[in-house]
Amino acid sequence: MKTMRGLRDCSNDAVTLDLTVLPPPPAPPTVSSSTASTSLSFDEEETSESKIGRLLSEHPVIIFTRSSSCCMCHVMKKLLSTVGVHPTVIEIDDGEIAYLAVEAAPVLFIGGACVGGFESLVALHLSGQLIPRLVEVGALWA
Repeated sequence: MKTMRGLRDCSNDAVTLDLTVLPPPPAPPTVSSSTASTSLSFDEEETSESKIGRLLSEHPVIIFTRSSSCCMCHVMKKLLSTVGVHPTVIEIDDGEIAYLAVEAAPVLFIGGACVGGFESLVALHLSGQLIPRLVEVGALWA
């Protein structure tokens, strides 16, 4: 039998598979939303305005959007990721947009300050002000 260099005939090798069903892993302990350690949790009595304010103070770069499948949101995330920043993306409904003091979504906030939409992000990047601003709020290392 002819074999290629570096390969061997595997016709006599046997492989066994263990198809035993394993028990499911134990469930993680439940944590109430008011005591959860994740910063994306919220108290059910928390108002939309206070929730948005808290999220803005906890995340250096955040995008609020109507839908995570929004093409402009995707392009904003892609631009930010090319400079090394991965923003927090929060989906909001039409009623919550009014609390952002903007007319349309997606909208980008850096360091709690409103940058604006996609066009504003691109303008900030092209003017050379995006990277220093991201460094200033601690979202990017110099």
